[in-house]
Amino acid sequence: MEPRPPGRDGIGELIGLEYVETTPERIHARVPVTEDILQPAGLVHGGVYSAMAESVCSAATWLAVQGEGMNAMGQSNSATFLRPITKGHVNAFARPRHRGRTTWVWDVEITDDDERLCAMVRMTVAVRPSR
Repeated sequence: MEPRPPGRDGIGELIGLEYVETTPERIHARVPVTEDILQPAGLVHGGVYSAMAESVCSAATWLAVQGEGMNAMGQSNSATFLRPITKGHVNAFARPRHRGRTTWVWDVEITDDDERLCAMVRMTVAVRPSR
């Protein structure tokens, strides 16, 4: 897999998504904590976790299936928040759990820079023919 999936990722660019490690079995991406991604209470907005998961999992699935004329897009995104992040980076570690013909399922762990688990996201990606 390439260090950064190709193509434009508008929301990823807006939040500063950076790919740290990409292998077929694990993706590590991160977002720096800035004022732009904080909610009024000073915590990283929960939507950032979901956006990170969808960007990373959709891009990784697309890299795996695009050679077969297929496309990948988010189908379901379920996040559980455990502890807040207020500084440093939001780190996303994604692992594929199911690689089907029409659906891929990913588990994403969101941690802070101290490697504390802050959120978990189950991401389902639809695989469909490209147009």
